[in-house]
Amino acid sequence: MVRVTVAPWSSVNHSTCQHCGAHVTDRFRRVFGDDDDRVHRCGDCDSYARLSRGSAAGIDVGIPDPETSPGRHGGEADA
Repeated sequence: MVRVTVAPWSSVNHSTCQHCGAHVTDRFRRVFGDDDDRVHRCGDCDSYARLSRGSAAGIDVGIPDPETSPGRHGGEADA
């Protein structure tokens, strides 16, 4: 008899951010990613406030994007 084990997660490797290419962990993908465990934004290219509201899953959020709004990572805007 042949037995097949089915993993509860996808075997496809989506271990990089689709926006900046940075490495993301499997846990980050499962928690913050979209329904296919793909990460559209990560901690290297977006703020936690946006990630926790869905930007990592590809959802548009109302908080300004740190790439287009300087100083949104808690620091001062570059002069």
